Amino acid sequence: MPDTADIIKSWQVRFDKILPGYLPESRQTPPLLRDAMLYSATAGGKRIRPMFVYASGRALNLDERSLDSIAVAIELIHTYSLIHDDLPSMDDDDLRRGQLSCHRQFDEATAILAGDALQALAFEILADSDRLSRQPRQQLEIIRGLARACGASGMAGGQVLDLASLGKEISQQELEDIHAFKTGALIQVSTVAPAILASATAEQNDSLSRYGRATGLAFQVFDDLLDVTGSSDVTGKPSQADAARSKPAFPAIIGIEKSIQRSHELRDQALAELQHLPGETDTLEWLAAYAVDRDR
Repeated sequence: MPDTADIIKSWQVRFDKILPGYLPESRQTPPLLRDAMLYSATAGGKRIRPMFVYASGRALNLDERSLDSIAVAIELIHTYSLIHDDLPSMDDDDLRRGQLSCHRQFDEATAILAGDALQALAFEILADSDRLSRQPRQQLEIIRGLARACGASGMAGGQVLDLASLGKEISQQELEDIHAFKTGALIQVSTVAPAILASATAEQNDSLSRYGRATGLAFQVFDDLLDVTGSSDVTGKPSQADAARSKPAFPAIIGIEKSIQRSHELRDQALAELQHLPGETDTLEWLAAYAVDRDR
């Protein structure tokens, strides 16, 4: 039996191989735009959201290849959000995934358009998927769920709240609400979309939704910790960036020790949701543990 970490690694390697095949060919797209899309989409990273897709599918006895279009679409949405988050009008970050952010490598207008194009491509991939088209009701529900996760009631709404909080004192609950929109919504759809495809029971669907919400918030709490304690050489992002922007973060609001404690509480909440799933939950367990025990 392969080690759980080896399973995750094999998924990451395979995903990085298939991802470029979903991006537009050069004859279909202006070269500058395609270069910017490729630059950001293939920059590596942890591929956490696709791993949640495959791990949830494993827990529901789905073949990983049946989930490729969902995994790619969600990662492209995530990449588009990173491009836009890094813009001078947003978080104004120069580094992303260990390289120059898209607007620094190219220019601001190209970065905006590359993000726009990646978002549109994500929905095109889901709409064109032969696998999903065999189950049109589930296909539509997955598309709707992803649209909500990245729209006004998801990432976009969370980013507005995040920007509005700069330089202000907010409560722990207000910060958790921001990240439930900004980070948690996309991780939730990563865990729920396979349940939709598998026509899972309401109990299984709800369990994966709560798992995704708890793990997504655990990732964010620990990201805030890494911003304080991590090295930019390891994280691929500037250190102390939150403090430099007067951006509310968990260590500043509740302290480092309580932030660690909160991340562990969320991990445990996530793990408690896995008992109702019919398949192997080892990779979901691994991801919940990884959320609060990593260096980047």
